[in-house]
Amino acid sequence: MHPRPSPIAASLYTLRDLNADVVILHGPHGCCFRTGRLLENDGVRVLTTAMSENDFIFGAAEKLEETLKKADEMFSPQLVGVVGTCASMIIGEDLKEAVEKVNIPATVLSVESHGGFGEGDNTEGAIIVLESAQREGIISQEEVSRQVRMLKMATEIEKTRGMAQGGYIAPQYGDDKSEVAKILLNAFESGEKISMVLNAKKETSYLFADLFRIPFHQLYPENPPTIIANLDVDVGLPRIRQHARNIQGELAKEGVEISVITGGLDEYPLTGRKAVEFVKSDDYDVVVVAGVPHALPIEDVSAETVAITDGPRLVEPLKKLGYTRVVTELDAHSKTLGTSKIVPSDFGTIVREILNQ
Repeated sequence: MHPRPSPIAASLYTLRDLNADVVILHGPHGCCFRTGRLLENDGVRVLTTAMSENDFIFGAAEKLEETLKKADEMFSPQLVGVVGTCASMIIGEDLKEAVEKVNIPATVLSVESHGGFGEGDNTEGAIIVLESAQREGIISQEEVSRQVRMLKMATEIEKTRGMAQGGYIAPQYGDDKSEVAKILLNAFESGEKISMVLNAKKETSYLFADLFRIPFHQLYPENPPTIIANLDVDVGLPRIRQHARNIQGELAKEGVEISVITGGLDEYPLTGRKAVEFVKSDDYDVVVVAGVPHALPIEDVSAETVAITDGPRLVEPLKKLGYTRVVTELDAHSKTLGTSKIVPSDFGTIVREILNQ
């Protein structure tokens, strides 16, 4: 009942993860405006055919062809994505025909996505891109199958444990960050056994990893935390693997040792389960989960638990799942797009301030 990301936005992000140089939205100039502008920060040139009212009646194939030509002239791209929108797909615009007619030197992926595609799940837009990339020989069928499996698992998690459960969920901003920070530090000081789990998604991992680079192992050498993270550098699309390499490298420079690698950054629906299995194998007093905490079956864990999420509408579902406390980090996407380094988080900053008092 409340707005959620559309398949069009998921198509844009997946093209970004394939390292597309240019994405052309075949639709009105305002379609997915915020997503398009944000992706510019990641080095993707996002253009639009700017369909208008007359185009909804007579079609806009010529506008698409002209935009393809301009994209080639302006940017000399190697990989281009042409993404449909509600307007162009409802009237039956043929993206492939326009691409073939112009025949620019770049590899062009035609993505016939729109806001209500399939069941309207945003992951449907990502799947269309992956299938198009496989047809062009950019990724293997094996990788497509793995990605689709993860995306369908992610959809199921959102529908059963996240903010896509159907009813309206009012945004909340969680527990007081200072109070939660003090509770965490008191747990370290009192010798409680602590596990910290990074179960993050794509570029937002640069924000959620901030807490993990605080040198708890140096501050509390007799009681260091166990670090569990989905930072496998050999899993995922090119940009996703690079994110994992960047974060692992930065944590290593800080002397942070990761105890368990649960999988890749795009495997968060599965790595959450793996993290819980590891946590259950030992007797932890406190478990902190950052990134996509609702992907963990936290109800199976007997401990004090802290969830760190970027979704105000996830606070209520996380509490219902059994998290003792929930901390929210706002604007994670906008803070992390375009970066290749860990960025300060609100919660991490507060923990540092308390430590320095």
